[in-house]
Amino acid sequence: MVRILPMASTLKPSLSSFSSFRFSSSIPSRPISSLHLASGVPQLHSFGLRASKLLHRGGNSLSVSATGNAAQASTSAVEENVLEWVKKDNRRMLHVVYRVGDLDRTIKFYTECLGMKLLRKRDIPEERYTNAFLGYGPEDSHFVIELTYNYGVDQYDIGAGFGHFGIAVEDVAKTVELIKAKGGTVTREPGPVKGGKTVIAFIEDPDGYKFELIERGPTPEPLCQVMLRVGDLDRAIEFYKKAFGMELLRTRDNPQYKYTVAMLGYGPEDKSAVMELTYNYGVTEYDKGNAYAQIAIGTDDVYKTAEAVKLCGGTITREPGPLPGISTKITACLDPDGWKTVFVDNIDFVKELE
Repeated sequence: MVRILPMASTLKPSLSSFSSFRFSSSIPSRPISSLHLASGVPQLHSFGLRASKLLHRGGNSLSVSATGNAAQASTSAVEENVLEWVKKDNRRMLHVVYRVGDLDRTIKFYTECLGMKLLRKRDIPEERYTNAFLGYGPEDSHFVIELTYNYGVDQYDIGAGFGHFGIAVEDVAKTVELIKAKGGTVTREPGPVKGGKTVIAFIEDPDGYKFELIERGPTPEPLCQVMLRVGDLDRAIEFYKKAFGMELLRTRDNPQYKYTVAMLGYGPEDKSAVMELTYNYGVTEYDKGNAYAQIAIGTDDVYKTAEAVKLCGGTITREPGPLPGISTKITACLDPDGWKTVFVDNIDFVKELE
């Protein structure tokens, strides 16, 4: 992965680390040439309108407004094709990336208390950072965690926008007892979720990141949720559906506690990782801190993905193209609430793992 510094501003890639960024205020971004799908369409539209105005000014009674209409129809057709392509794209949540203050301490907690495996570790001394990848299965088929430790930085601000990660376990009470025995912090004892029957508990890791333990039978994807808070749930749902191609799996409104949640993903909750978006009544903005970084999602085409994000109101922070020095193609964006996502070319991702 690439290094992630406390205050993000610029991407700096490393060879086998591409689902996240290295951010530095002192290192300028490197220009990446980008290919935009149907980049000539807006010009065609503008040309049609200008031609119509010129003919009318010349006293020609013949209306050529049809030219502009045709251009608009062409633009709409291209947009529709891009959004239809998103629905068919081969997408999967790959990584969730965040910063920690003591890498060895966090690895020990995740492996001994949460049952994860250390999949790989990469130290880049010249760039003063280390990455560690942990999860419940290989990266080519499982959603995993990418931890970033920046030399000399031992504390980060998690902020109020990040919520928690979800882990499916077969016995919540037993897992909680193990965590307590290892000195972990339990912030909610095992019990039914509010307004439901599913048994859950909440714990904190050594850096203060919250994990929801969800009692569930055997599952191929134990690392099953990333919860983020949003200021407009309907807007967020539409964006994740159209731009990211996710399916709205369910929503749950809790008026008693004044919040609503929406689950979105690329497969059912019991078999794949999902996004849990939470809207708290009346809260439209959150402090995101500098600890949580982003998720990475696989795609067959980062160029079309970037076009879809733009069409849906997202902000491209990294134009699509290969990372300098390697062939891995990525694009990065912000959703309407400012949460960051990196899209990674599927074929390049597999090559990197090999």
